Amino acid sequence: MSPASPATAPTGREGPAEPADDRGARRRARRAQDREILALALPALGSLVAEPLFLMADSAMIGHLGTPQLAGLGVAAALLTTFVNVFVFLAYATTAAVARSVGARDHAAAIRQGMDGIWLAILLGAALLVTVVPTAPALVEAFGASATAAPHAVTYLRISTLGIPAMLVVLAATGVLRGLQDTRTPLVVAIGGFTANVALNALFIYGLDAGIAGSAWGTVLAQWGMAAVYLVVVVRGARTHGAVLRPSRAGIVAGARAGVPLLVRTLSLRGILLIATAVAARLGDTDIAAHQIALTLWTLLAFGLDAIAIAGQAIIGRCLGANDAEGARAACRRMVWWGVASGAVLAVLVVAAGPLILRLFTGDPEVRDQLLPVLWVIAVTQPIAGVVFVLDGVLMGAGDGPYLARAMLLTLALFVPAALLVPTLGGGVTALWWAIAGLMMTARLVTLGLRARTGRWVVTGAVRA
Repeated sequence: MSPASPATAPTGREGPAEPADDRGARRRARRAQDREILALALPALGSLVAEPLFLMADSAMIGHLGTPQLAGLGVAAALLTTFVNVFVFLAYATTAAVARSVGARDHAAAIRQGMDGIWLAILLGAALLVTVVPTAPALVEAFGASATAAPHAVTYLRISTLGIPAMLVVLAATGVLRGLQDTRTPLVVAIGGFTANVALNALFIYGLDAGIAGSAWGTVLAQWGMAAVYLVVVVRGARTHGAVLRPSRAGIVAGARAGVPLLVRTLSLRGILLIATAVAARLGDTDIAAHQIALTLWTLLAFGLDAIAIAGQAIIGRCLGANDAEGARAACRRMVWWGVASGAVLAVLVVAAGPLILRLFTGDPEVRDQLLPVLWVIAVTQPIAGVVFVLDGVLMGAGDGPYLARAMLLTLALFVPAALLVPTLGGGVTALWWAIAGLMMTARLVTLGLRARTGRWVVTGAVRA
């Protein structure tokens, strides 16, 4: 007698197997989820990768002007990146709020909340502008710039600060479009902005012989051009859906309140990375060199994982806004699988590309010897990082910012003593990276995973109560 069909045969204590039509429905549902995740994540990945290309273009062109100019750019860019990245919550909080309203099928409310986020970005950008411009020399000096690099750093910082409001508007407007389930427009704008930046830098630096100041002006104009395009898109959507464009004090305050926990989370993460760099510097020149290369690679890998997190923010927010709690849980489960799979793929790529990475980034054999085991640490922990990024995005999309802040503060408290013990116990850069990619990411996995399992993040409705 032939064996019974798997669709109908009993399976002992587990009861009858799932009917074939049910399995087919589940497969079709998973495929639909996968298509939606990819449709959001792939363009998001492109726009994420395009962002650092601004700095790369500036570095490539300014590098031909001289070492002092390039050193000045390095100092100014580090300060600017810190100022802007601190306010990345403008994108995250706006995405969650807008996506909830989209799920509730209230596009007018979605765009109105998005406009409140943009107004908040303008206010914060103006505050930064009037603060940074007069204090630029003191900031550069505090950063430890050399006497030859400092004038160039001050010049670039003062001019580029004029673009900070535009950069923050871009963050908020990107959040609006992500919440509207549109990650393609940000990709197109990012590519256009990068192209304009390269052309303007070439014109000002080489055509007009404006030096580092010309590079800064080219970048500022490109950033304001991107902001203008975003504003046109959002205003057009507001008119289509009858949304109010004028600022709402209540909406701006609500956006700021939602952003504070995410600000705490971001500052805690920044603190971890700064402490890690400070510890690496104490280990010696070879260790800090290996650390900087590893950190650059780790940041690059994070772009790929963050793209899935962005898809998670948009999908989870929409599901909860539509009162679809089960849909939100199902999307979370599927994206966790994507996180594990993406992390595993990146791990294989890191191992396979290890020899190339060593040759590409350094010719110093001592740095290579220090870097090789660090690459293995990064590779081994990529699946963990994949799940962490996904859960981070899920909880952001759910508007669970206060928990994210508490979880990151706890992670910071665990990481600091472990990192400070590395030089005390005679550990090297590999031990430091076990603290970064091992301890820190595992702590985040535990805290975020526990939250996901409790289901307390599943709060439905157009506005999170």
